[in-house]
Amino acid sequence: MTDSRVAIVTGAARGIGAATALRLAQDGYAVAVVDLDESACADVVTRIEEAGGRALAVGIDVSKSDQVEAGVKRIADELGAPVALVNNAGIIRDNLLFKMSEDDWDAVMGVHLRGAFLMAKACQAYMTQEKFGRIVNLSSSSAQGNRGQANYSAAKAGLQGFTKTLAIELGKFGVTANAVAPGFIQTEMTKSTADRLGVEFDKFIEYSASQIPVQRVGQPEDIAATISFLCSEEAGFVSGQVIYVAGGPLD
Repeated sequence: MTDSRVAIVTGAARGIGAATALRLAQDGYAVAVVDLDESACADVVTRIEEAGGRALAVGIDVSKSDQVEAGVKRIADELGAPVALVNNAGIIRDNLLFKMSEDDWDAVMGVHLRGAFLMAKACQAYMTQEKFGRIVNLSSSSAQGNRGQANYSAAKAGLQGFTKTLAIELGKFGVTANAVAPGFIQTEMTKSTADRLGVEFDKFIEYSASQIPVQRVGQPEDIAATISFLCSEEAGFVSGQVIYVAGGPLD
């Protein structure tokens, strides 16, 4: 890995995004730590820098094209051309269909789908010029359907089709595109799901682990490890794939 290679991780202030930013920095990437609130990225940036890496905190609402364009340009100017992009930013607005508002639907689509589209579009210009690129979109096991998540499930399924299309369009430029679909990962987002269901988080984890073949729930580092491989030189022949990282078989 050369010092010139730069990765962008969205939703990187916490959870899977933070673990991924730290792992890619460990792999030798300079990392743009992107989140809605730039100040929330400070801890991750500090940890990367203290370990000898380069990092930059950038506040971007990924659903806003002007912020994406300005943010990606700033990253290119201050860190270098971004050649790896991890579209991890996400929100949940869970509800049963008959209770789900149009705003709940639009907000989730805006961050997950529109955000991934805008970020990929902005970054591909640098990747195609460099003749090297790695795009990883975060899908979810919920793409197969999940009660109370019509918006989230649809967005995550949409990201899988988006990923496959990027792989087809960008492959000739040395750019790969893959999706990672986590199962149950112990994060603030899954805690929100437990809260919505009125279940204590510890009991939610215990029950979920009992339903997983490896008998444990996932950690953000499990997902970061898979993303690390997909962003590596060695993964150059892996493209257009959806990889379920769920502790057991999912189709």
